[in-house]
Amino acid sequence: MDTSPTIHTFVMQSLVARNQLFHRWKHHARYLLTAAAYHHHHSRSPSVTMKFPIVSILALSVPASAWAPVSAARPSFASMASALFSASTEVVGQEATESFRLKFKTDGGEISPWHDIPLKGDGDSYNMVVEIPKMTKAKMEVATKEENNPIAQDMKKGKLRDYHGPIFWNYGCLPQTWEDPNVEHPELKCFGDDDPIDVVEIGSAALPMGSVKEVKPLGILAMIDDGELDWKVLAVATDDPLAKEYNDIDDVPESITAGIREWFRWYKTPDDKPVNSFGFDEKFLDVATTKEVIEETHEAWKKLKAGETEAGKLWTGN
Repeated sequence: MDTSPTIHTFVMQSLVARNQLFHRWKHHARYLLTAAAYHHHHSRSPSVTMKFPIVSILALSVPASAWAPVSAARPSFASMASALFSASTEVVGQEATESFRLKFKTDGGEISPWHDIPLKGDGDSYNMVVEIPKMTKAKMEVATKEENNPIAQDMKKGKLRDYHGPIFWNYGCLPQTWEDPNVEHPELKCFGDDDPIDVVEIGSAALPMGSVKEVKPLGILAMIDDGELDWKVLAVATDDPLAKEYNDIDDVPESITAGIREWFRWYKTPDDKPVNSFGFDEKFLDVATTKEVIEETHEAWKKLKAGETEAGKLWTGN
């Protein structure tokens, strides 16, 4: 039976529907941008706040390259941190400059993505704060030493940091965790790196910077960077199809785990830095150990937040 006319009709109908949606989006976006420009011009404020309803404009069906073009290797910015927390994000300053900040806000005012977003999501999931979308190069991070910890581009010797090539996974951190630089690991004999614990999310979608995503942990890698312990949690978004297939590190193909390990081994060498090393025979540890490490860093964060541990230059809101 020849089904080609039916298939052709279905494809044409889909294209027409997509085109109509795209034009509606353009009209809505033009209105929003015009309103923002008007507000900016009349308020003469250096910052622009864009607040959208629970369904973000980024969720509309538009080409991904319109928001995060691979060729430009720059991050896309989320207009919504998470519907779960009803938190919007505010862009202050200009992208790819030292002035850029992505701030998190609720109706009650500015919040810290590190201290105010809970660690746990629904069920056994954890909340990931996305700092660097996949296939981008700008080294963005939660600014742990700044008030309310906005996301900013890291600086090194007075220059903005960029990876020398795009990172192939979404990268971020788990809120309400801290790798304590005062505590020596009993086996690895090195101290924490003074940051929230890092997450490498291996799902298919490029997650916008500033988004808060529920993730399923699968394993963890003990990276040693300049003598400091810098754990890397391997995870997948709970709504990604791979979340149904992967439950522990042995379910993840070796091509993925090896790719992640080697990327982090070599990524600093173009700056004449030595290769990074890894503990535990360079293996990813299982999900049970991963959760134990996350819990340890959460307990360390609790002590930091309570003032039981010296914060140094870190901003904790205390």
